Amino acid sequence: MNRELMEALDVLEKEKDISKDVLLEAIENSLITAYKNHFGKADNVKVNIDRETGDFEVLAEKTVVETVEDKAVEISLEDAWKISKKYTVGDVVNVKVESKEFGRIATTNAKNIILQKIREEERRVLYDQYYEKENDIVTGIVQRVNGKNVSINLGKVDAVLMESEQVSTETFKPTERIKLYILEVKDTSKGPRVMVSRKHPDLVKRLFEAEVVEIQDGAVEIKSISREPGSRTKMAVLSHHRSVDPVGACVGNNGSRVSAVVKELRGEKIDIIRWSEDPAVLIENALSPAKVVSVVANDETKSARVVVPDYQLSLAIGREGQNARLAARLTGFKIDIKSESQVEAMQRNKNRNRNRNRTQNNEENQEMDEK
Repeated sequence: MNRELMEALDVLEKEKDISKDVLLEAIENSLITAYKNHFGKADNVKVNIDRETGDFEVLAEKTVVETVEDKAVEISLEDAWKISKKYTVGDVVNVKVESKEFGRIATTNAKNIILQKIREEERRVLYDQYYEKENDIVTGIVQRVNGKNVSINLGKVDAVLMESEQVSTETFKPTERIKLYILEVKDTSKGPRVMVSRKHPDLVKRLFEAEVVEIQDGAVEIKSISREPGSRTKMAVLSHHRSVDPVGACVGNNGSRVSAVVKELRGEKIDIIRWSEDPAVLIENALSPAKVVSVVANDETKSARVVVPDYQLSLAIGREGQNARLAARLTGFKIDIKSESQVEAMQRNKNRNRNRNRTQNNEENQEMDEK
């Protein structure tokens, strides 16, 4: 029986990653509880389990007395002599208790304690496994679509991709494999609750980290990402080695690396730009693919004025302002984009107003002189 117990514990340890020591400790506690349920107290009881063989014994410390009033903590001198003739009244004897003496109800309760401990350890192990993956990506298999939410199997646990974390342009089919970003893992009585997302900007970051070796070894760093899920992402990268081109490393040979990420994101466009500590240069890069004439950036107010050629204005702003909006998020600057003709017109108006003010001042001065 003990051999079968140890084999069962070995299986649980391998399949569910539950420590054998934890399970043996649960068995010890369950035996003590069973003793307490049967005899009413267990302060004087200890359980010894051999970690190798599974052999165990329940020992109750009892005081030798002439007349037994409490069987749980006392033993008669006559019964003590059955163990050893050396005992006298007042001595403390370790009396071995057979588990069959506990009774059916106490034994059932002990069994339930062990099962409860196994369930608790299962939940803890699963929680720890997925908590380590928080803020990282995992591969999930679509199980079913429940209204506007999608049920995802992550292997050992299920997750729900809420509507708020879905990309509006994406649809999913059962058995489809998708990448997901783990937002948060919560510990609940029913097991770990894993919150996942397809919208988070760091999903793109983690996908590139998985694809680009130079990012993995630290040669290239992703400094900033701005994203409008399902449509477009801008990503600024920096190289820590002169020989490594950060943009080229992320794009890959013939665009292989960026294409793999775009495929996973189902066609979402990705602009990869070079990071710069100079705000003006960074803003110019961020407005790519538009060409820029000049950038004046104010680091204190986090604002910048950008001038572009007339034919580049719509490209710099982007459809419905998307390019400018993403560039602003990427750089952290409020960006005001003007075309050259707009700047010239503003300058002409400024000069016209200056001349008008000058003329008005001259006329006022002339009137004063005449007076």
